[in-house]
Amino acid sequence: MAVDNVDSSVRQEAVVSPTRRRFEGVRRAPLIPLMIITLVVLTALLANVVTSYSPTDISLSERLRPPFWEKGGSLAHPLGTDPMGRDLLTRMIYGARVSLVVGCLGLIVGGGVGAALGMIAGYAGGRVDAFLMRVADTTLAFPIILFAILLVVILGGSLLTVVIAVALVLWARYARVIRGEVLSLRERDFVSQARIAGCSPARIILVHIFPNVLNTLVVLLSLQVGWVIIVEASLSFLGAGVPPPTPTWGSMIAEGRDYIASAWWLSFFPGLAILVTVLAFNLFGDWLRDALDPTMRQL
Repeated sequence: MAVDNVDSSVRQEAVVSPTRRRFEGVRRAPLIPLMIITLVVLTALLANVVTSYSPTDISLSERLRPPFWEKGGSLAHPLGTDPMGRDLLTRMIYGARVSLVVGCLGLIVGGGVGAALGMIAGYAGGRVDAFLMRVADTTLAFPIILFAILLVVILGGSLLTVVIAVALVLWARYARVIRGEVLSLRERDFVSQARIAGCSPARIILVHIFPNVLNTLVVLLSLQVGWVIIVEASLSFLGAGVPPPTPTWGSMIAEGRDYIASAWWLSFFPGLAILVTVLAFNLFGDWLRDALDPTMRQL
């Protein structure tokens, strides 16, 4: 009887353990990074509701007020004000909106184009593959900062210019990775059967190959968000990003350089926002990579 009970418990554990392993990644989800990402996204979307101040209106009577815990500060401006009397917290909230817009648009355009060209190169092979990969190598070899500055000179500084600069550099990274996935997938039996059935190359790529590289694409998108935010902040810091008076985290750091000894909060808090947001997206991307990897789910 005892042996039967042991065998029954072993069989029950064998049945339950695959399901348990399947959801282990969900239980290990990085809650703090997810909370930070949710907070940044919601405050950026609801900026008009979260704060009543304008990010661009000047009030010289309130200039260079310190954070509320320092002498001369007040809860009316929790993180202080800048040299123009503008509320620093408000400008950081609206700056988050710029970073997220650039990140989303840059990733959608660059990731979409890169994934499409990567699948075409990997499936077609031959001269098409060689040509597209040489273009990708040339793109990766060109420094993005110099490329963005060149676009600013030609097109003028704007949100669209930054998005174009990010997308034109980002697509090559996706093309390289997706192309490697497709090179192995095109030799699989289900692709050979689709060819025998008379499916066109376009149908094979969209219906049979794309669903199998979607997990990789999603992971790449999540891991590149932090990189795009840093690129946008760097361009704004150098004056090649979104022009003033639109607030961005990079331009706020640049504006606070001249006051770093007397008004440390001007550069500290935008820099801290970049650090925390990028770290949160990177930790979430690492978790998502493990959660979507079938080999990791079986460990």
